[in-house]
Amino acid sequence: MFVSDPNSFPLVGIKPVLNAQNHWAGLAFQMPGAVSLPALQALLCCPEAEELGALDFYIPLADPLQLEPAQLDALPLSRIAFTVPAASLADGAVQQRCKELSERGLRLMADGEVGISAAQAGIRGLDFDCAEALPGALAMMTLPGPHLARNVSDARAEQCRKAGFALVRGELPRAAEHDPAQGDGTSRKRLLALLGLLAQDADSRELEALLKQDPALSYQLLKLVNSAAFAPNSNPIHNFGQAINLLGRRQLQRWLQLLLYARQQVDGPANALLPLAALRAAQMEALCKLRDGDRDEQDLAFLVGVFSLLDVLLAMPMTEIVSALNLDLDVVAALLDRTGELGEMLALVEMHEPQASALRDVGIDNETYWRSLLQAYHWALQVSRNV
Repeated sequence: MFVSDPNSFPLVGIKPVLNAQNHWAGLAFQMPGAVSLPALQALLCCPEAEELGALDFYIPLADPLQLEPAQLDALPLSRIAFTVPAASLADGAVQQRCKELSERGLRLMADGEVGISAAQAGIRGLDFDCAEALPGALAMMTLPGPHLARNVSDARAEQCRKAGFALVRGELPRAAEHDPAQGDGTSRKRLLALLGLLAQDADSRELEALLKQDPALSYQLLKLVNSAAFAPNSNPIHNFGQAINLLGRRQLQRWLQLLLYARQQVDGPANALLPLAALRAAQMEALCKLRDGDRDEQDLAFLVGVFSLLDVLLAMPMTEIVSALNLDLDVVAALLDRTGELGEMLALVEMHEPQASALRDVGIDNETYWRSLLQAYHWALQVSRNV
């Protein structure tokens, strides 16, 4: 098994890759430098990466000539999609190397406009920046795909789908798309009231009373506790008392915090905020644990991660949300100003391309960060499947 050197471990961030249903289909690597074989081994041959078997890895490859096809046997080739600059395909040596890599089982994508010869070089799809314009129809038709769109605005999302893009690199959804008050004038008040009760460690009966007023949230909770992740061999759970006993008070609070993001149209796409909230919560908890935080401190870190997207979910300024809740002052400082230990961790979690200085501020090395990030993605993926 490959053993990495923590002192030379590459510093890499991730963005999720979503399909048309807003489900995670892969992870797009954010890499500051060139890709080397030792770096790929360190990143992809650890147990945490192997546990993400349902997700593919989309990795930028600035120079295909750096990789020798015969040296790739240790990598999970079927799960890797390399993106090469379209301009580099004008070089005959690069074309030949791409063809060799493709024949070894790697999927290759091009970043930018390509000609008909791209398919002959082994290019299967486009990884395209759609911020300003879409690629020509000829390039889309001559490559089998799937194609991945980057920097997709709300106005351009439908255009990208119609053009043939099956995948989108996950950007933070706009608040207006996830307003839970839409169609229900009292929904926002119930959400804020429930969050307030959770923050105040309210009695379970108070939570039950409010949950019963919200059929959608009640349904999601009972669906969760009856999933295979919680009750694979037990009798069905039909009431909140049973749910509380099964989950326990601490886990109940955590799942209710996440279930707030599960409010969606029955026939519509999944709420893209749910796995992001779960991801932030899990990584915040992991970072807190790495800093020797006790159980209560880990709970606060988890809460900060979940609540950090409430302004997007509720389409409200975070200052208004915080003022409606009785939150710990350290939590308030983290959510509003990214200050204090919790704020430092949240600022790191929000980075798609983490900085070495930010890791030093929270006292962890590159490899520890990478492993905690993959663990958080694994947990968030499980949550999104069960909720």
